Amino acid sequence: MTMTITSTLQSYLRENGVKPQTVTHEKTLSASRTAQASHVSGDCVAKGVLVKDAEGYLLAVIPATHHLEMDSLSRLTGRELRLADEDEVADAFPDCALGAVPPMGTPYGLETVVDDSLASQPETFLEGGDHATLLQVTAEDFAKLTRGARHGAFSHHV
Repeated sequence: MTMTITSTLQSYLRENGVKPQTVTHEKTLSASRTAQASHVSGDCVAKGVLVKDAEGYLLAVIPATHHLEMDSLSRLTGRELRLADEDEVADAFPDCALGAVPPMGTPYGLETVVDDSLASQPETFLEGGDHATLLQVTAEDFAKLTRGARHGAFSHHV
């Protein structure tokens, strides 16, 4: 199985001095299935959801076990947001497999909002940009990688 962490993400990790553990798994097409295939709690798997409005894109980061509450996110940001479509996701993350959005907006020039429920996790698993690799980072490293991101409550457990 080939492991492909995007060059954009690799550079960002290196710049921040973060050396994640790599967890490979069978190819999956959803964050919750990725958690299952990797034998980790979906509460610890951060998934990126690309949303947009007239101002541009925003990356919402929530646990794999959660659903995005668009109304709450719009209230938090003061923006009228909607989900980005597949073509927009492909344009925003050109070096990622379609649908394998890393939960890191900064290296892609995207404003990022992180759901509060991720802050309580002792470790976080990040999509590596393909559908078969997770990156395991400590809570401290996740905080470092998402510094500058806004935080708030805008998702609910499924």
